[in-house]
Amino acid sequence: MTQTTVEPRSTTLAVQLDGVRKNFGDVSAVRGIDLELHPGEVVAFLGPNGAGKTTTIDMILGLSQPSHGEVSVFGMKPRDAVAHGLVSAVMQTGGLLKDLTVRETLTYTGSLFAHSRSVDEVLDDAGISAIANRKVAKCSGGEQQRLRFAMALLSDPALIVLDEPTTGMDVEGRRTFWSAIRADADRGRTVLFATHYLEEADQYADRIVLISNGQIVADGSGAQVKALAAGRTVRATWPGANSDVLSRIHGVDHVELRGDTVLVHARDTDAVARYLLTSTPAHDLEITARGLEDAFIALTASKGSDR
Repeated sequence: MTQTTVEPRSTTLAVQLDGVRKNFGDVSAVRGIDLELHPGEVVAFLGPNGAGKTTTIDMILGLSQPSHGEVSVFGMKPRDAVAHGLVSAVMQTGGLLKDLTVRETLTYTGSLFAHSRSVDEVLDDAGISAIANRKVAKCSGGEQQRLRFAMALLSDPALIVLDEPTTGMDVEGRRTFWSAIRADADRGRTVLFATHYLEEADQYADRIVLISNGQIVADGSGAQVKALAAGRTVRATWPGANSDVLSRIHGVDHVELRGDTVLVHARDTDAVARYLLTSTPAHDLEITARGLEDAFIALTASKGSDR
């Protein structure tokens, strides 16, 4: 992979939100967020629809202004940081000229910057050198998303914001993409990404910031966030399982039936396991710790369309 020229880590915060609120009339989309992102961090920004993710990202990108509070990017106003080429964004959808080739798209985009990296470098970093001469219209959804990533790399930004970055990519494409992200982070680039693929957040992010109802409800490593979901899960095979009986066991939070498999989410899994093994025909019993999905569900409750 070609070496990029991302600046080394500095003491200046990449992103700082201080008491940020955003109102749309009587609706409070963001309700007081304090957040700091450091250079070289890869941060997953998660939350259900309507939680305030998009609104917060828009303020970081300078696309909207907070109703209250301050947003700074590398010590300056977001729009100034963008104007200096310090920030790039890869959105899930975006206009691509379908009649141009991949290389022509990057050449044209690069001409818009006063200073830009070479097209061959960003093709290599995005893992799309092999399709450089392919028409955009002939590219798959995943390839088009990697093209958007390559476009974002042209200005050699210090902060890159990704919205559902691996949508449409196959397994190999995702692995290549995240390998490039980690390499850039090691050289000082800050990455903030929003995704519905919780396993990607758990596997690739240094930090997970979980937002619900316009407020941050968790901020830490994947292990720290998962630890906030109390209890464990008992999985067993039990054809015709009686969920009502299981629900009445002390410490049981939730019971799921999936065919012949029963999953019992509980704070006291020993009591559940004891009952299953001694009072039912259940077998193939397994106890596991809660995962990121469990923490996500436990810590978030807001519903509605994303803002």
